[in-house]
Amino acid sequence: MSTEIWIGAWVAAGFSLCIYSFLYKDNPFFKLGEHIFVGVSMGYLLTITHYEVMVNKLYSPMTQQGKWWLVVPAVLGVLLLSRFVPPISWLSRISFAFLLGISSGVAIPRQISSFILQQVQGMLKPLVTVGAAGAVSFTWGNFNTLLILVGVVSVLFYFFFSVEHTGAARRVARVGVYFLMVSFGAAFGYTVMARMSLLIGRFDELTLYASADYGHATLILLAGLVVGLAWWERKQLKAREQERP
Repeated sequence: MSTEIWIGAWVAAGFSLCIYSFLYKDNPFFKLGEHIFVGVSMGYLLTITHYEVMVNKLYSPMTQQGKWWLVVPAVLGVLLLSRFVPPISWLSRISFAFLLGISSGVAIPRQISSFILQQVQGMLKPLVTVGAAGAVSFTWGNFNTLLILVGVVSVLFYFFFSVEHTGAARRVARVGVYFLMVSFGAAFGYTVMARMSLLIGRFDELTLYASADYGHATLILLAGLVVGLAWWERKQLKAREQERP
């Protein structure tokens, strides 16, 4: 095993344990891991992203491929920095207007296609299937279409406040509530399962780093973290005792 992999295992195990130490309480080890993670992430993002944009997508195409029209986005990017100079900060509005216009032009049609047109398309499918001999059948595909139709209509009716929800209207709105709860529950369950997947991945790596191949990194660092938390807790206790009158 190379030295780089061995050091990387110790660093990964150490910072993972520091972050998980928050399960005990907020402590300096958690803050250390949190600050380093945020700092490294921002440094990597700013360095790699800006280098990728400035060199590979701006400087190189202009000088090597003759794409001098890229001066326009470069000027717009520079104008964003005018926000830090109050007398000319109004110039940044040009760039912001361009960004918002492009973003809206790309996002709005996509949202309409995904959340409106596809929804309408699912509701317009036939509710029964007619065979070649004229036989009518009801399949699972027809059931899905009926379910989508009932769900969309009932949910829309639930948010229709121009009519008082009494009698039959109240029952239709109640069906819409059921569809909303199922949708929210499924979304929440998907989010929880995604987080659990990340947690299991970290535990698998910590178990792997506890082996002799990695110098029992997890076990040694966990013992050091427990000792450090005990020392910090004792120091906090002494500080509270000294503050008492």
